[in-house]
Amino acid sequence: MNSRKWVRLFLTTLGIGGITTALAGFIIRWSEYEKLFIEFKIGELFAVLVWFIGFGFIFSVVSQMGFFAYLTVHRFGLGIFRSVALWNSVQIVLIAFVLFDLIYFRYQLFAKDGESIISYILIALGILLVGVIVAVVKRQQTNKEAFIPSLFFMTVVTIIEWFPALRINDENWLYLMLIPLLVCNAYQLLILHKLTKDA
Repeated sequence: MNSRKWVRLFLTTLGIGGITTALAGFIIRWSEYEKLFIEFKIGELFAVLVWFIGFGFIFSVVSQMGFFAYLTVHRFGLGIFRSVALWNSVQIVLIAFVLFDLIYFRYQLFAKDGESIISYILIALGILLVGVIVAVVKRQQTNKEAFIPSLFFMTVVTIIEWFPALRINDENWLYLMLIPLLVCNAYQLLILHKLTKDA
């Protein structure tokens, strides 16, 4: 991929991150901003929009750093294990391990007395479901060997990128960061082969 295409990928992902965060922010925190829409306070709405887009740019950059880090790790993994099947098996184990940790440790650290573990399981399953969908699309667009690496990236790498919000454990911030990360990660994953094919 040449520098022009890298810049294009960077800018489009940046824009997607900003727009997705703005939409998610207004939806997630609708109760806070509903009055601004009703009273049509353009100035305040614009300030909030810019604030959300700014955070979206940050989330987008985090996503892009994770994406290029994974591309490097993937190459190292293939080189170390010297077998696609073996490297895929390792990635499957890591997916299961990270999803288990996401559920178990979050529940141990943040659950209140009597709180059910179900909500913690549902978040992990939601991330896994999105990962499976994106991985299936990637496999259809490229080849069957792309499924496990795509699933790994969409689950494990997304959860690692999501760590700052996980530490805070504020529900609004959890979803405000997770949604743009998933969208940006999916976009980069699904556009990469098109950019490299045309290189």
